[in-house]
Amino acid sequence: MNYKQHVWSSLIAIVAIVFTTSVLKAQDRPEEKLGWKLGAQAYSFNRFTFAEAIAKVDSCKLKYIEAYPGQTIGGGIEGKMDFAMSKEKRAQVLQLLKDKGITLVAFGVVSADSPEAWRQLFEFAKAMGIKNINTEPKQEDLPLIGKLATEFKIKVSIHNHPNPTHYWSPEIVLNAIQLANSKYVGACADIGHWVRSGLDPIECLQKYKGHINHLHFKDLNEKSRNAHDVHWGTGVGNIKGVMQELKNQKFKGMLSAEYEYNWLANSADIAASAENFRKLVKELK
Repeated sequence: MNYKQHVWSSLIAIVAIVFTTSVLKAQDRPEEKLGWKLGAQAYSFNRFTFAEAIAKVDSCKLKYIEAYPGQTIGGGIEGKMDFAMSKEKRAQVLQLLKDKGITLVAFGVVSADSPEAWRQLFEFAKAMGIKNINTEPKQEDLPLIGKLATEFKIKVSIHNHPNPTHYWSPEIVLNAIQLANSKYVGACADIGHWVRSGLDPIECLQKYKGHINHLHFKDLNEKSRNAHDVHWGTGVGNIKGVMQELKNQKFKGMLSAEYEYNWLANSADIAASAENFRKLVKELK
């Protein structure tokens, strides 16, 4: 074989490897074809440090994480996850993520108590590469939030906790989105909390059509305030129906797994839920 033939053979081998890797990735994470980033909310691992949460997300075969304020950072880094952290600490946290190949996509649920603090939050998000801020803000802050979201080109998503919290119903969230008056402000749909509030998650998603930025993904054992998480597709949340509705709406964005049960060993539950999710993706119409 002459030199030119050797070069061509090497190039063909490289292309074949890249193609095979891409095919395997598509098979492992079929949701990405739909523009879905399946990851986890670090709050699922709130008994652990953020560094440990990153490792647990990786062990679940997920590549995206949503951080929350107040979690101890760990990994040899002092302090807690906080939008007021120093530039040096931000760089250290980003290195933790890079070392595991995990992308920080979202931050929340978080709020701020002054215009200056809201701006600081957006500056933090920009510096960290965060694409979405999940929040339950005061109504009077919504116009400012809308202006900052437009200025920074960062999505802001109004999150719902169960009734009787302020943003428990889709109508209240939609009104807040209107008050913010920015194409970057939408909803973070927490489907489990809707079930806890006696609402149908598919009907709620339909009300949100065109406004869904992010999801907190759960399945529950029963329709009650005291319900607990179960593996996705085995509970009362009609997970496949929810996924079909998201596909019908052409939703694109992150879905954060939240598993607020079996706290000390729930990474196996999240991994099983992700596996169920990926099987269901292949069954969608």
